[in-house]
Amino acid sequence: MARLRDPATGYPWDIDQTPQTIAPYAIEEAYEVADAIDRGAWDDVADELGDLLLQVVYQARMAEEEGRFAFATVARLITDKMIRRHPHVFGSHTSGETTPATTGDSSAVFAQWEAGKEQERIARAEHGTLAGIPRALPALLRARKIAARAARVGFDWPDVSGVVAKVHEELAEVEAEIESGDRTALQDEMGDLLFSVATLARRLDLDPEACLRQASDKFTRRFQALEAILASRGLTPAGQSVDDLDAVWREVKQRETEAKTKIL
Repeated sequence: MARLRDPATGYPWDIDQTPQTIAPYAIEEAYEVADAIDRGAWDDVADELGDLLLQVVYQARMAEEEGRFAFATVARLITDKMIRRHPHVFGSHTSGETTPATTGDSSAVFAQWEAGKEQERIARAEHGTLAGIPRALPALLRARKIAARAARVGFDWPDVSGVVAKVHEELAEVEAEIESGDRTALQDEMGDLLFSVATLARRLDLDPEACLRQASDKFTRRFQALEAILASRGLTPAGQSVDDLDAVWREVKQRETEAKTKIL
């Protein structure tokens, strides 16, 4: 990367980049890693991890050019952090020496982990229950994290039925704003509905991002099957009525059900 960034002999595109222009690629590469893992394509996982690692190297090299930090600093900081946040494994550590600690139950360990993270946020002058949650996170993931943080200090429903009721309440408010025609209010209420759904997923110990990805994959699979059925009949979706498309959609779902029954 140092050679690629060399002002005299490097590659023009790499030379022109800044931390800000490169940052979106890290997010993109992280998603490609997750996709490869989800597909179980382990050769692809290794390749995509390399692409993600390159983003770390890239940012570190640009920082080193400005005298901020180097790649070795990144490696040292994460090593120190893992040791610091796992005293139940490494114990106290001074000058690189560790004293193994007694491992507690999972709830105690989690509480210790969160207490450690809170101390780090305080040290960075990030005060408050919701401090340090990146705005750049995917919206559903950020919503889940915000709700989880609030729940840790008692701001949560006593049981899941309260969250379900909140989802119904927010849906009713969306319906009311659809009737009113107020687009600004509708966007606000739609956001509230999505936030409450993310909270419900959290209370059910589900990842809302994973749930939505699964739903998107299912819709994609079924729609492609719908297109295949229509193509076998010399038709396309664009030429069909909503009722006709719905009938084929039900046919696709029925075929899926029958295929699952045969497997069982």
